[in-house]
Amino acid sequence: MHYHKQAGSVQNYIPKKPIYDIPGFPEILAGDLTENLVEQGKQFEPGFTLGERADTIEKLEDGSFIVTTNKGTKHAAPIIAIAGGLGSFEPRKPDLENLDFYENKGLNYFIKDPEVYRDKRVVISGGGDSALDWSIFLTDVAKEVTLIHRRNEFRGALDSLEKVQALTAAGKINLITPAVVTKIGGEDKIEHVVVTKDGEDTLIETDCFIPLFGLSPKLGPIGNWGLEIEKNAIKVDTFDYQTNIPGIFAIGDVNTYPGKLKLILCGFHEATLMCQAAYKILNPGKRFVLKYTTVSGIDGFDGSRKEAPKAVVKALA
Repeated sequence: MHYHKQAGSVQNYIPKKPIYDIPGFPEILAGDLTENLVEQGKQFEPGFTLGERADTIEKLEDGSFIVTTNKGTKHAAPIIAIAGGLGSFEPRKPDLENLDFYENKGLNYFIKDPEVYRDKRVVISGGGDSALDWSIFLTDVAKEVTLIHRRNEFRGALDSLEKVQALTAAGKINLITPAVVTKIGGEDKIEHVVVTKDGEDTLIETDCFIPLFGLSPKLGPIGNWGLEIEKNAIKVDTFDYQTNIPGIFAIGDVNTYPGKLKLILCGFHEATLMCQAAYKILNPGKRFVLKYTTVSGIDGFDGSRKEAPKAVVKALA
């Protein structure tokens, strides 16, 4: 279960960002990857509880668990796999008056659909990769793009910095540094921001203000489940990625162990070994024979079957 959409943070926060380290895909958008994964999993008929957060876990006498969400929904399960990423994400917000009033009224901390900004005046504040990359991307979408950073130096890829410089020289990005947004205003929605540079204030009319100051990951309720935590992550045994509580596994960025790499690719590997261990718990004494899917095919819980074409054996006269 997840607090937003299926597939977690890459789908919710960076759906249009390219990913370059997935085998077989030289480049794939985060949103496309997660949609493919959800589609691949449909044949096993998973259930989804969306818009809710897992709040508590109760272990029963028979070793199974009851997971209760923040809305009171209860799930009974013999196995729990925690794939919470870095936990719940909260945007780092600027210290501005009336910030809450303008949220989702022209003020947003993430860009999920760039088309929302089609032919709009956009002000982006920040000095990292997200601020640079979205400023570049939106020059082909928005009517105006203004990028504001409190320093002259940015913390981003050299290629992105060079592109921003080129677009600034071409008049496609209004770059203001070193400067900060000190006020936001508008009657019912964002209509302008006030930028302070060298002690002087300048009012910039805009339709959208996007402060991209990064995300602050927090474990949230996971930290209260009796799991062994180290540096804001769940300690696991790399034999099967089980936690200190038998029957509870943790995979992906939410876990930690010696040599841990926070890569999507590593999460796939961890999930594979975790599933093998979970099978043994669910089916004690039953032998599992691992076969290549190219040989055995896949039987979905929905009755579907996928398999490679069988070779035709025929005697030649």
